[in-house]
Amino acid sequence: MPPHRAPAQPAHHAPVPPTPDTTGHVQLPPGGPVAMPSPPPTTGGSDATATTLAVLLIGPAGAGKTSVAKYWADHRRVPTAHISLDDVREWVRSGFADPQSGWNDHSEAQYRLARRTCGFAARNFLANGISCILDDAVFPDRPVVGLGGWKRHVGPGLLPVVLLPGLEIVLERNAERSGNRRLTDEEVARIHGRMAGWYGSGLPIVDNSQLDVPATARVLDDVLARSIASPPQW
Repeated sequence: MPPHRAPAQPAHHAPVPPTPDTTGHVQLPPGGPVAMPSPPPTTGGSDATATTLAVLLIGPAGAGKTSVAKYWADHRRVPTAHISLDDVREWVRSGFADPQSGWNDHSEAQYRLARRTCGFAARNFLANGISCILDDAVFPDRPVVGLGGWKRHVGPGLLPVVLLPGLEIVLERNAERSGNRRLTDEEVARIHGRMAGWYGSGLPIVDNSQLDVPATARVLDDVLARSIASPPQW
């Protein structure tokens, strides 16, 4: 009679630790906020065209933010992404809360959600060495929601620039827009008036009333080079 043997116990294997990055070569955003960029080592001073940057382009409807941001991103010497708040906000299809139909808790929540999504996207691009430019109509009289929100979502290295042409120019450009991005003249004038509060804020302001898109992008490069050398206090 064979000797009695205790039943075999199932083998216990140590759990396999997760790989550091399950997405392959794409680095995920760091936990900390984006820091201020360092000026590149050039003999002629800072060169904003060759530096990885996070830029926030502020301005009223019709200021040309989207056109300038796209052109600037298209013509940089380093990889650059354009992140449009309005585009991300309009990802919501069914249930889209259009503030033109009345500002309410739903439209407020969707704006906040879009800003947070844009901030995550910006940090993701930057973590992988790709610059980004975001555009938004940030009001100076709502610092916690506007500029403060972007600072929380992206970090203190975000460089804000205000694009503020004259009211007549803004009205003309708004008239050429279509869909829910075209506002009434009264709303454009009200927004433009609130944007005037950026004067005296310490942020760089570009009046592109007499500038086309390429010329405005060149001025933006100059402004960003100065911001890198001497960051604005905000």
